[in-house]
Amino acid sequence: MLDIACGHGLIAREMARRGAHVVGIDLARRLLLRAEELEEDNPLGITYRHADASSPATLFGEHFDVAVCNFGLSDIDDLDGLCTNVARLLVPGGRFVFSILHPCFPGVTDVSGSWPTTGRYYDEGWWLADGRLSALRREVGAHHRMISTYLNATTVNGLVLDAIEEPEPDEQWTQRRPGAAALPLYVVVRCARAETEPRSLA
Repeated sequence: MLDIACGHGLIAREMARRGAHVVGIDLARRLLLRAEELEEDNPLGITYRHADASSPATLFGEHFDVAVCNFGLSDIDDLDGLCTNVARLLVPGGRFVFSILHPCFPGVTDVSGSWPTTGRYYDEGWWLADGRLSALRREVGAHHRMISTYLNATTVNGLVLDAIEEPEPDEQWTQRRPGAAALPLYVVVRCARAETEPRSLA
């Protein structure tokens, strides 16, 4: 299994505990150092690599049954390059699962939405959040993309939509964020590598 934008290895460790052989990649050296420290303290057989997930040279010649990206796609500048790489790295029939902040989430009091309060859903681009409770995104920012952009990027690069879920946020999380439970907060998408060459939408 390939864990894309693995950070300090939260998903990688969980999947390794379930029996997967995991490779985690990330551009953030500091997070990878933390992941390696945790692996050293409690070895699970995970390999971590400092790599650009959208580069054609990344993991060249390797193949995986599953690729995952947990809230990392909005941090990646080259979405098409990433999806091309995932299709290249997956075996035929392999699965790609990703979760993101729902592109339609407009935000609530003290919690930033998917796009700036001064903009519109249709305005794609990188931005810094300003919501008091959106601590991480206030520091590192994120790319806002429409949900059609994400889904089309998978399709044109040879990944076929298999399932999509919009889970409700955890009750404990919403207690500090009134109104958030009434809105689409996350979306989880599962794709399969196409058996045929990807087709263009043009």
